[in-house]
Amino acid sequence: MSTPASVLVVGASAAGLATAEALRRKGFSGSLTVLGDEPHVPYDRPPLSKQILAGQWEPERAHLRSDDALERLDARLLLGDAAVSLDVAARTVRSTSGRDLTADAVVVTTGVRPRVLPGQAGQRGVHVLRSLDDALALRVRLLGARRLVVAGDGVLGAEVAATARGLGVEVVLAGPQSAPMEAQLGPLASGALAELHREHGVDVRPGVAVEGLAAADSRVTGVRLTTGEVLDADVVVVALGAVSNTGWLEDSGLVLENGVVCDSRCSAADGIYAVGDVARWQHHGLGGLVRLENRTNASEQAAAVAANILGADLPYAPVPHFWTDQFAARIQVHGLLPADAQVDVVEGDTASRRFAAVYQRDGRAVGVLGWNMPKQARLLRRRHLVEPRAAAVDS
Repeated sequence: MSTPASVLVVGASAAGLATAEALRRKGFSGSLTVLGDEPHVPYDRPPLSKQILAGQWEPERAHLRSDDALERLDARLLLGDAAVSLDVAARTVRSTSGRDLTADAVVVTTGVRPRVLPGQAGQRGVHVLRSLDDALALRVRLLGARRLVVAGDGVLGAEVAATARGLGVEVVLAGPQSAPMEAQLGPLASGALAELHREHGVDVRPGVAVEGLAAADSRVTGVRLTTGEVLDADVVVVALGAVSNTGWLEDSGLVLENGVVCDSRCSAADGIYAVGDVARWQHHGLGGLVRLENRTNASEQAAAVAANILGADLPYAPVPHFWTDQFAARIQVHGLLPADAQVDVVEGDTASRRFAAVYQRDGRAVGVLGWNMPKQARLLRRRHLVEPRAAAVDS
């Protein structure tokens, strides 16, 4: 494909904005359109479960760019209008309002949506947390709440539990894992995280799956576990993971399996690309299809796709990276932390909750974790993990 004269980005997300900015930064001067389903200008999602939910930031502070910066981007920003279909051959997207938007290249950045529990719709007091409006609505509810049950013990569930405790709410954190974020952190760090939550008053209920909700008069009264126990609550946050926003692509002919399936260049078809949480692409370094739900990947993948749209033809093979802030802990992860890895704490110690560890499998380093040691974690990443190709992730 020759250098396009026009690019359409579907999703006014962090990934969508980063793609548009990377195109301009790399010299693209053609027509640029960003279509978004929310009425808000692009904003950052990591603060939603922390600073926004805690009331430490006003909503505008989560905006990724000022109005002036968006104006300088010289892109047509179409907000509050969701994509409903894609004609791949014509590279034309139809929106809810009836717009037909055609471009030489289309970039899908529609992200994910939260999973929900059976019977959740229409129940007052039940929340998910994905959007800015979700965070603001949940904050209002928590300010008058006595007891919150968080259904789900992954990254989002653990962050919401920590923030709610900071607001003085009684919190129960229930999930099927042995400890919060075990799948992301492995047994050592997730066990330390469980201890941290308990020390701050969170009632951690490990190894229990959530079956559904208990309610009366269309208001939630608790969470029902598969054990039969009901956890009383006046507010419930459902944090059971997410599914890719690909429903609008079902008749497009693209391969949709836990995301938009792409090759190593993040291309799903000729002139069609995917970036961010919705993209599932061939990662040469990890030897298979990968989909990453984190802010770092959204930015790095956007830069790689922008380069490939403009003719770079480079594989995207980053070292995965994410972080989480809970109570006084900042935990950073580079690479992968499999449950069966050998863990060597090489800086600090776990007792003081300030340490850095290297994770190895079959004698090869596969991941690095830093707990309140961000600089040391970055240095260990450079020393032990393969860096992504600079040209592919140039920012």
